[in-house]
Amino acid sequence: MVRFSDIFGNEQIKEHLQNAILLDKVSHAYILNGPDQSGKKMFAEAFAAALQCEKKGCEACMTCHSCKQAMSHNHPDIIYVGHEKVNTIGVEDIRQKINNDMMIKPYSSPYKIYIVDEAEKMSVQAQNALLKTIEEPPAYGIILLLTTNADTFLPTILSRCIRLDLRPVAGEPLKKYLMETCGVVDYQADICVAFSQGVVGKAISLASSAHFNEIKDHVLQLLKRIHEIELTEMIAAVKQISEYKLEINDYFDIMMIWYRDVLLYKATTDANGLIFKDQVYEIRKQAKTSSYSGIETILESLEKAKARLRANVSFDLVIELLLLKIKEN
Repeated sequence: MVRFSDIFGNEQIKEHLQNAILLDKVSHAYILNGPDQSGKKMFAEAFAAALQCEKKGCEACMTCHSCKQAMSHNHPDIIYVGHEKVNTIGVEDIRQKINNDMMIKPYSSPYKIYIVDEAEKMSVQAQNALLKTIEEPPAYGIILLLTTNADTFLPTILSRCIRLDLRPVAGEPLKKYLMETCGVVDYQADICVAFSQGVVGKAISLASSAHFNEIKDHVLQLLKRIHEIELTEMIAAVKQISEYKLEINDYFDIMMIWYRDVLLYKATTDANGLIFKDQVYEIRKQAKTSSYSGIETILESLEKAKARLRANVSFDLVIELLLLKIKEN
């Protein structure tokens, strides 16, 4: 459980929610929309804790009984709505955990707040069941729908909720935050910012992830010597990459950032804009021996490889074709 002041980025959303509390204009339903790890749950929890705080401010005090319950995720009037099935929030989940439960008044607080994570998984029937409650909620009822894709909701749901879209944070402020908060060095912060695409939670987790650094080092070692690799070594490389099968999109994204650096250096001969600044010698070497069309072909091949894996083409075959294409170019 965090306070608004603990959340970095998306200041407009922070201001909107705190003003709603200050001006007593809290809506009965909100949609918090944004990528994974963008802070949706942090905003929802900070908002819920502040609303229930016994000191009645726009920020949770973290010391009163209500705040302590919220911090331990044990608050009787802040309800986390789970679901029985992995990929669907069904109509019974909504009826039992929100609609029927909301008819019971709060135990000890001014509100009953329902936090629905992965709300895009609601079936059409579940959304229709929820709609009745959103249209005529009791005065104390508040529903917070957390989603990575608000466009999957019915128009009737969208029209009755306040939608708050979490945006990526700009590169320089995020880099500074990572360096000051996570203690990462300059070029490492650059990598985390580029790789996270401005998603704060992802940037923070990457900054402290030994496993991410292991994947990055493996990718760079491979790409730096791929033109020297013989066919037998290629087969061994495919086998090694299969160890990172669960993180293959991360693996591909690191490859893309590398070739983006090679392309940028080839076009500008300026190392300042590179993500992998510590690899400038190797990037310069590859930029000299690569053509613009060759680099573009590699980037296109990476996108094709992602698409093929999504279509369930053999993992080893996809990786083998990709490495051959990179070697050719």
